[in-house]
Amino acid sequence: MDKPEVSGKVISIPSDAIYLADVDDFVYEIFGKAGLSKSSIADFAISVSEIVNNAIAYGSGGDSSSPVTVKIEVSRNEASICIQDKGPGFNPDSLPDPLDKDNLLKQVGRGIFIVRSLMTSVDFNITDDGTEVVLKKSINE
Repeated sequence: MDKPEVSGKVISIPSDAIYLADVDDFVYEIFGKAGLSKSSIADFAISVSEIVNNAIAYGSGGDSSSPVTVKIEVSRNEASICIQDKGPGFNPDSLPDPLDKDNLLKQVGRGIFIVRSLMTSVDFNITDDGTEVVLKKSINE
């Protein structure tokens, strides 16, 4: 894969941070057409950017031949995004607490914490085929 591929509510990108803007545009377009509030769209955009960036950096180890896929679903009461990579995964419960006094001044380590604060639920599914992160947000605003 050498460029982003879009099919309906799915975008696949090469594992390269230069394609984060394509994912961001995709999220805004799909959720804008679905009528989500600007606030909900912004929450998803921030969250997806963080998870996709992690998928690129850690999931694929920067191997651009290993794609990252983003799938969007919208129902009447909930919107969800599934981000998939081919990486080995990690234990999200083992992440250091960014609010711990020893971690407050660290440059990294807040992304998953922020995503969890913006979404109704965040689920990590680790399989032999890769890692899947499912972000869900209630949209009855």
